[in-house]
Amino acid sequence: MPDVVMPRLSDSMEEGTILQWLKQVGDEIAVGDELVEIETDKANMAYESDLAGRLTEIVAEEGETLPIGAPIARVGDSGGDTRRSAAGPVAGQGFPAHPPGTPDPTPPAEGEPGSAKAPTAPAKSSPAGDGQRPKASPLARRLAKEQGLDLSQLQGSGPGGRIVKADVEKAEPSGAPAAAPAPAAPEAPETAKGQTSYEEPSKLQSTIARRMAESKATAPHFYLQVEVEMSRAVEARGRLKAAAGEGEVVPSFNDMVVKACALALREHPRANGAYRDGRFEFYSRVNVGVAVTARDALVVPTVFDADRKGLRQIASESRALAQRVRDGEITPPELSGATFTVSNLGMYGIDSFSAVINPPQAAILAVGAIRERPVVREGALASGHLMSVDLACDHRILYGAEGAEFLARVRSLLEEPLSLAL
Repeated sequence: MPDVVMPRLSDSMEEGTILQWLKQVGDEIAVGDELVEIETDKANMAYESDLAGRLTEIVAEEGETLPIGAPIARVGDSGGDTRRSAAGPVAGQGFPAHPPGTPDPTPPAEGEPGSAKAPTAPAKSSPAGDGQRPKASPLARRLAKEQGLDLSQLQGSGPGGRIVKADVEKAEPSGAPAAAPAPAAPEAPETAKGQTSYEEPSKLQSTIARRMAESKATAPHFYLQVEVEMSRAVEARGRLKAAAGEGEVVPSFNDMVVKACALALREHPRANGAYRDGRFEFYSRVNVGVAVTARDALVVPTVFDADRKGLRQIASESRALAQRVRDGEITPPELSGATFTVSNLGMYGIDSFSAVINPPQAAILAVGAIRERPVVREGALASGHLMSVDLACDHRILYGAEGAEFLARVRSLLEEPLSLAL
């Protein structure tokens, strides 16, 4: 009987947490069916089965965290025994046959006390309607649970009718009784700081904390900062916006920064590399990660082969990726493979800042706001649009002169936006 094991869903994933089973014991499963929602170090996602047959046993209960490769379920031939094992832990694994404290999913048939006949329907109740569990993103499910909404009553606007965050936000509460609140924790004694409350970080937040601490502890950071004259870029974007048709994507200044970095990375391979395991790594592809604020975390989706893409394509992909992050639809492959990162806080009015390198990358570019300020052109005072950028470098692979040359190339590309191949 083949095992379904905890899959490796990202390059840095070491373990995963079972959030919710999308199939129940006895269900028929086809290859590609969504089987279980898993929380990884980068995102929550629905894992699609690579096995076909009948789900005969769920090994890992919801909320359980398991290492890569550990069994989480078993699938048998169609028509086979659909009962969960009642024999206790799986030999050699130590995992319970079914979640402790939950009823055996194979109760006696009505009128047959003690019968072990397997049920023909899932043990857990199904949503109203056709009995099929509605397709929804993990974020949509979480929001619906918090708001007491019945997902089976919602119409999905996502791909294939999938229910997404926006569908939940515009829905009216179903009126179903909300789950009883958990008992209040004993009130902490008040100190000079007032009362103290605590919150457990999510797996993503824990991963961010660990990776940033490792980055600062192991990568010797140094910083290079320049001001970029963005006046021509401002003019160019204004012309693009005026010429754009209704609904057409207009590249943002951040899209221009991504493109400029991509072109400069192609010319400066050390900036597109990494120092890992005592040696230099250089990559043939230029993949730029773009930092996006997610729900209580920071997520970095990847624009692959950004050096080969036009500004409009970069703009379209960046917006789609950011929306998928906000909707909780982003997948680990879309968060992997970046060779460089751009982090922009200009939209928050931040003039300049220094970022922490996203390991094992060689550098990260921090981008500030564009401000109209006095500048000197040909000996005369004029008005210009200036933007501060700060390059954090890992001194183990990217030295001062090389980092300066890379940053100078980024600046020259932004100051002459025609070079970005609009």
